[in-house]
Amino acid sequence: MPRKPVTITVPDLSGKRAVVTGASDGVGLRLATRLAAAGAEVVIPVRNPAKGEAAVAGIRHQVPGARVSLRTLDLSSLESVAALGATLRQDGEPIHFLINNAGVMTPPDRQVTADGFELQFGTNYLGHFALVAHLMPLLRAGRARVTSQLSVAANSNRINWDDLNWERSYDGMRAYSQSKIAFGLFALELSRRSLRHGWGITSNLSHPGVAPTSLLSARPEVGRGRDTAARRLIGALSERGILVGTAESAALPALYAATAADARDGGFYGPRGLGHLSGPPAEQKLYSRLRSPADAERIWRVSEELTSISMLPSGRH
Repeated sequence: MPRKPVTITVPDLSGKRAVVTGASDGVGLRLATRLAAAGAEVVIPVRNPAKGEAAVAGIRHQVPGARVSLRTLDLSSLESVAALGATLRQDGEPIHFLINNAGVMTPPDRQVTADGFELQFGTNYLGHFALVAHLMPLLRAGRARVTSQLSVAANSNRINWDDLNWERSYDGMRAYSQSKIAFGLFALELSRRSLRHGWGITSNLSHPGVAPTSLLSARPEVGRGRDTAARRLIGALSERGILVGTAESAALPALYAATAADARDGGFYGPRGLGHLSGPPAEQKLYSRLRSPADAERIWRVSEELTSISMLPSGRH
């Protein structure tokens, strides 16, 4: 049975600057393309220059005249994150939208970042925490909306507070869930602190449902030589229009959260279909693991300690 196309209308974003992490393929590429089509200047920070150049070429093919540019970013390196922050601050252009979309998922064996953090916690969460800190002056100048991409995995497992880096008993899926729970708690705390200190930033959450993306595909750089069985099953279901979404539909919740006039500060957006796996975007009930302000304050404090980065009300770091 043919799948009924799902889309949303994006407002005119002419004169706005957007930064999208993880935009060299998959959901992130769809997000960057839609933002460019709406008139935004889109900055794509990438780890792999060849993939980044192919992404930019693809966007320009679909959106003639698109204003899109590459920057270098490896979220698993705090040095790389700081370098991108310095480059964009030197540009001096306010940022109006930041979509924190990039991530890695379930390496078969425990790996660590350049700074010694468990790879998923360090890349999916701490790298983005540091990125927001380094971009704070530009986000404040643009009165930015910051949208952080979670996962249905944030609705299971918990933060392993006694062993955040999974040094004693690594479990790839539990570590992935932890990275997304921490990310969600941070995003909600960013909303609260911005309101309290008058930063002018709004912060909300999205999740893509389930769709065939590169997260579970062959990723030699994380020790996965072939697509997982789950990726093959999701791909087959997606092709048949059964339960799960497509990369295009999976991009819509973050796109809505980032650009819709009625997307709330502190809101959580995902697909509204069966099991929230696919379908048009809609506001979702906040996952139970994200509801504790005390946990949010704790992860913020721990993150500042781990990264040696402090997000002060003045925007200095």
